[in-house]
Amino acid sequence: MKLQSLRGPIALALALAFASGAQAQTEIQWWHSMSGALGDWVGDIAKDYNSKQRDYKIVPVFKGSYDESMTAAVAAFRAGNAPHILQVFEVGTATMMASKGVVVPVEQVMREAGYKFDPKAYVPAVAGYYTAPSGQMMSFPFNSSTTVMWVNLDAFKAAGLPTDKLPRTWPEVTLAAAKLKASGHQCPFTTAWQGWTQLESFSTWHDTELATQGNGMKGLNARLVVNSPLHVRHIENLGNMAKQGLFVYKGRGSAAGAPFESGECAISINSSAAYAGVSKNAKFKFAVGTLPYYPDVPNAPQNTVIGGASLWVMSGKKPAEYKGIASFFNYLSDPAVQAANHKRTGYLPVTMAAFRLTEQSGFYQQNPGTDVSVNQMIRKTTEKSRGIRLGNYVQIRTIEDEELEQVWAGKKSAKAALDSIVQRGNELLVKFEKANKS
Repeated sequence: MKLQSLRGPIALALALAFASGAQAQTEIQWWHSMSGALGDWVGDIAKDYNSKQRDYKIVPVFKGSYDESMTAAVAAFRAGNAPHILQVFEVGTATMMASKGVVVPVEQVMREAGYKFDPKAYVPAVAGYYTAPSGQMMSFPFNSSTTVMWVNLDAFKAAGLPTDKLPRTWPEVTLAAAKLKASGHQCPFTTAWQGWTQLESFSTWHDTELATQGNGMKGLNARLVVNSPLHVRHIENLGNMAKQGLFVYKGRGSAAGAPFESGECAISINSSAAYAGVSKNAKFKFAVGTLPYYPDVPNAPQNTVIGGASLWVMSGKKPAEYKGIASFFNYLSDPAVQAANHKRTGYLPVTMAAFRLTEQSGFYQQNPGTDVSVNQMIRKTTEKSRGIRLGNYVQIRTIEDEELEQVWAGKKSAKAALDSIVQRGNELLVKFEKANKS
């Protein structure tokens, strides 16, 4: 009897073991660079997808900043243990496209897995940016953003500035900053991601080239022309604002985000995706405005440039793993999922269906200004405003930071700094062209 009584539990255990083996999930490693409120969002996306099916398990892994995660992925690829999915910021796009044998085009992954994938469903400026000259969409648009102006309405009210009519031009921003300072504000204006906001988006917003060859979209022989009279004028104006204490530089990348959220800085040029942090942490009334422009520049304002990142599929994986990646991307393509992500983070709804769904829900009416980023991006683009896609641009952004910091510190003139960006940046573009000529 004892022997028979043992057989029941043993048989049950074996049955469970075989059952779990039969239903073993395929793990998909997803390396990303989202921290804070956005890191929570990525974790929630994985949990939601994993709860909806049992075949695959998305495992999000934070790998540091965009620069750090890209460097780590290159090292991992060489060692043969790259992640399945890598989040790469937009300035890494040209480098990823040129990396032969490293990635599998997203269009190919989706179609081979049997999923319908239509690049035309995406916001044109988004799809176009991640599409190779061959016409194939290379990566999956995940967290696309653009540059907007964040305003502390309580600070405006205290300074006697109108809260129902935000500054739209650079002269108006300068005047508002002066009033804020006069009212006792120590940081009237600041900017995050200075290369992206004050050079790249500034250029497309004013329908002015940052680089030749359609800002690199037409070929590898693009060269920087960011020392034009308009660029010099703008950086000179910001330099003068810094001298007067109207513009306070808070550091590279997203460093200016926290000082705005805390109320220290009253106006901030930053990503539309700052919404996640601002809505969670700000203890004041805030508003979102369009990127400022110079009213005397023809065709301004035009359209802003894409920011954020996309998801790249790494090569060398098993067929079952690619099916899992495609399943996850299909989930992310759902308009309801995209609309929810847009509402939570401030990132763009990258398909027109998601934009319409958000609009129909009344979200934009209930949260004035949250549609600014979309309206800035869905305008018709020109040859000068389609986007910025340059090789070695991660390193060029560092050069931009170094040179602009010299201007804010009063150690270099705007013209000298921009000339240096052009000279140093073009050396890197020449190297990239030579290394990737087919």
